[in-house]
Amino acid sequence: MPKEEGTVALLLALLDEAFDRRSWHGTNLHGSLKGLTAAQVAWRPARGRHNVWEIALHAAYWKYAVWRRLTGGKRGSFPFKGSNWWPRPEGQATEEAWRADAALLAQQHRQLRAAVARLAPGELAKPAPGGHGVTVGAVVRGIAAHDLYHAGQIQLLKRLARQGAA
Repeated sequence: MPKEEGTVALLLALLDEAFDRRSWHGTNLHGSLKGLTAAQVAWRPARGRHNVWEIALHAAYWKYAVWRRLTGGKRGSFPFKGSNWWPRPEGQATEEAWRADAALLAQQHRQLRAAVARLAPGELAKPAPGGHGVTVGAVVRGIAAHDLYHAGQIQLLKRLARQGAA
């Protein structure tokens, strides 16, 4: 196994720090969503732009997609039809609907983390199924980076919303 692929423990640490564990880089994905109301996550910076809620659901979907690649899980088993982006809110922005989608994100993270924890170190350098030649280790590192990318995006959207309300 090439050194750059890392270990399963390192990949788990990356996933955790990007999602919900304290780290040096600042706010992670879960932290960027903490304490937000349905009205706040439904705020859209402009027509045709994604809101925080949609980004959170998008992140849940990609955790699912990586889990599926790692486990051979059934295609189409994500709770919503389609892929990648879903308009949110559907109708009135309710706290119940927001909490359900936020819980889905946390559940998808736990499911993905468990799949990564079951990987043998020798699997990390193998091509990921459906990964177009990318290794298992690279796919896992990529989903951690995806969380951080969207955490930063959410932090920016929160600042923009505060400025717009001022």
